[in-house]
Order: sequence, then C-alpha cells, then structure tokens
Amino acid sequence: MNPSIKQLKSFIAVARSRSLAEASERVHLSQPALSIAIRKLEEAVGGPLFARTTRQLSLTPEGEAFLPVALRLLNDWEEAFEDLGELFSKQRGKITLAALPTLAAGLLPDIIAGFRERYPRINLSLHDVLADEVNLQVREGRADLGFSVPPLASEDLAFETLVVDRYVLVCPLGHPLLGQTRVRWEQLAGHSFIGLNRLSSVRQDIDRVMEEIGEPLDILCDVNQIATVGRMVAAGLGISVLPSLSFRQIANDGIDQRPLVVPAIRRELGMIMRRRDPLSAAASALQEMIRETGHRTESHHSE
Repeated sequence: MNPSIKQLKSFIAVARSRSLAEASERVHLSQPALSIAIRKLEEAVGGPLFARTTRQLSLTPEGEAFLPVALRLLNDWEEAFEDLGELFSKQRGKITLAALPTLAAGLLPDIIAGFRERYPRINLSLHDVLADEVNLQVREGRADLGFSVPPLASEDLAFETLVVDRYVLVCPLGHPLLGQTRVRWEQLAGHSFIGLNRLSSVRQDIDRVMEEIGEPLDILCDVNQIATVGRMVAAGLGISVLPSLSFRQIANDGIDQRPLVVPAIRRELGMIMRRRDPLSAAASALQEMIRETGHRTESHHSE
C-alpha cells in the first residue's frame, strides 16, 4: 500500500464537494485524472470510499471514517513542509552554545545581539562552562557549537581559531611590577597570588608555565569567577594572571595589567564543532557571523 499525497488531496476534494466536476477544479486535475486517483486510492486501501449514484458521489461508511484521518494527514503533511521551510529560511529554530566564560562574556554578547536582530524567531541558549564541559556538550550534541581552547586528542571534534590571546599580569595600582612595560613569568614568584579554579584552562596554563621555569606561586586563595579576581587584586590582596580578553571585562580604577613574557604564551580561542555532523541552517548562519566578528576581533587584538 502506497497512497500518494495527490490521491489524498483528490479524496478530500471529492468528499467535500461530492462532485467530480467541482473537485477537479479544486485540485487542478481533469475529471478523468481525478477518477483515476480515487480509483487507485481505493485499490490501495482495499475497498470503495465512495458510493456512486447517477447524480452525485456519497461517502461509504469506510470513507466517512477515513475523511477526518485524511484531513489530519494532509494538515500534518503541509505543516511539516512549512516547518521545514521555516527552518531552512531561519524564520524558526533553536541553537545551543557552550563557551568558556571569557568568550561567553567577551566575544559572544554582541554577536548574539546582532543575530537576534536578524533572526528574531530563533531561540538561542548559552552555557558558560569550563573547557572540558564545552567539549563534552558539543561531543554529545547538547551544544551545536562550542567556544573554547583547542580540544586535546579529540578526533571527533574540529577546532577553528577565531582569536589568539595573550596572558597579562594583573596588579593593584601602585604595585612595583607595574613600573615595567613587560613582566617575566619568573617575577610572579614571591608575591601573594589570586588563582582561578584549578580545573580552568587558564589555571592549567599558569601552573604549567611556572612548573617549567621552576618557580612556585604563593597562592593566597583560588576563586571561580574572573570578576572576583579583579576585586581581590584591587583590594591589594595579591596579584594574578588573566588572559587579556578577560582583563578587558573587569578593568576598573583599582587595577592595571602588563604583558607577560619569557615565555610569551599564545592562547588560541575558537569554535569547536562535531566533525561528522552537519550544522542546521540556523547554526550555520550564526557560525558565519561569528567567523566575521572573530576575525575582526583578532585583527583589532593584534594591533
């Protein structure tokens, strides 16, 4: 049994008008073609749907029972293609993003605002999480796109660099290290240090560099939020290290920064995608906006 949508439309038109002549005009078929469509449908379902008299057609009991089903099937069919059309034309849809807090607060808000202005009916959800969770959400399909550092040993994930960041020393105003234009990593030793969560990619970079140069940090405390780092440094409790993009988000009257050198650590930030799964039309449109903005950010940041 393989009834067609043409046969379904023909049945509904005849059932409503009880006239082949009127129904043929509704469905834009000749009367012979309409009769053939009805006959093939009846053959497919195994019995007559209409009782034919000399003056008009009337539904059989089976036809009466099938009419509401046919109407529902036709409505579902039309709605399905309307929905699909809206998804492809980006009139409707949903996108879920997972991002490091640095990117969630620094790069994405303006992009999301521009995207919402262009596609107001697409729902956007943003999760600001640590790097491992970004990778996990993208890998499991809980996020369409991720924004983070390059994933390690992840053949199923693709990474596209958007911006290259650098690390800066963050000090309270008046701190002696601010007297230099650049600060060496080894000079962090001996100063009280406000650290980020040890699970964060920033903290892991800092610990790795300090271990390589053989200088331990004097950790006063670890905190989870970048804004907390800024407030504690401004209060004179210690110094810290942040990505330059993160410092821009917390810059205030009580702190300043200096570039960290020897070694000069590059921090690549970009988009993470599943290699084998295509993006939706909506997510692809957002991806292009992010590429444009990311490249502009990278150009500005390198100046």
